[in-house]
Amino acid sequence: MRIVADRTVCAGHGMCEALAPDLFRVGADGIVAPVDTGISSERDLLELVVDSCPVQALRLA
Repeated sequence: MRIVADRTVCAGHGMCEALAPDLFRVGADGIVAPVDTGISSERDLLELVVDSCPVQALRLA
């Protein structure tokens, strides 16, 4: 399971990076980029990150 970020919707609030700094980076352009760690994260954390995005730019895949 992984999170997919819709970079066209992202507004750069950084909630994802604040909740899971090992999984996300907000770049200099202010847009989120998931970090491909190759590590499977806990479903609870992934759901929290998706639910916390204020513009719903994240989804589970």
